[in-house]
Amino acid sequence: MSKNNPAGRIMLRNVRLAFPSLFEPTTFGDGDPAYQATFIIPGDDAQIAAINKAIDAVAREKWREKADATLKSLRSTGKVALKNGDDKAQYDGFEGNWYIAPRSKTRPTVVDGQRQPLNERDGRIYAGCYVNASIEIWAQDNAYGKRVNATLRGVQFVRDGEAFGGGRPADADEFDEVEAADLI
Repeated sequence: MSKNNPAGRIMLRNVRLAFPSLFEPTTFGDGDPAYQATFIIPGDDAQIAAINKAIDAVAREKWREKADATLKSLRSTGKVALKNGDDKAQYDGFEGNWYIAPRSKTRPTVVDGQRQPLNERDGRIYAGCYVNASIEIWAQDNAYGKRVNATLRGVQFVRDGEAFGGGRPADADEFDEVEAADLI
């Protein structure tokens, strides 16, 4: 599987969204600006096995007979896209789960449940909601080192969840209508 091969694509279903930067790119450390999101997956979810299978497959394609040893080394140094949520237990929702944090220099597709485009002003996508996410697993072996990465392709809102951190915008129906005479 290569970065452009559809075989490396995975559709994560009904996962929790954290740290979204889906509408404007964000710069992390010394890196280039990128779109990103973190997807929290329950520890007993079958999707963990699918992600690990894709990680193993891209490693075998990239490093052939050295894949097992290379992956063992990469996992021990945290250079594989799928990570243990207990390592981020200080954040809501991570403990006891796994997470993957794909990035992309290209703005991902962001849609609602009916596949209609969403934008930041809609307030539908927020940290804590549940989404489907299209990602792509790929192996890196270049001047920047060896890793198994994930690219963010798209996000679909599935359902509301308890908001992490700063919460989410108020819905319009939370407000009472104001009579014109009260506006004077």
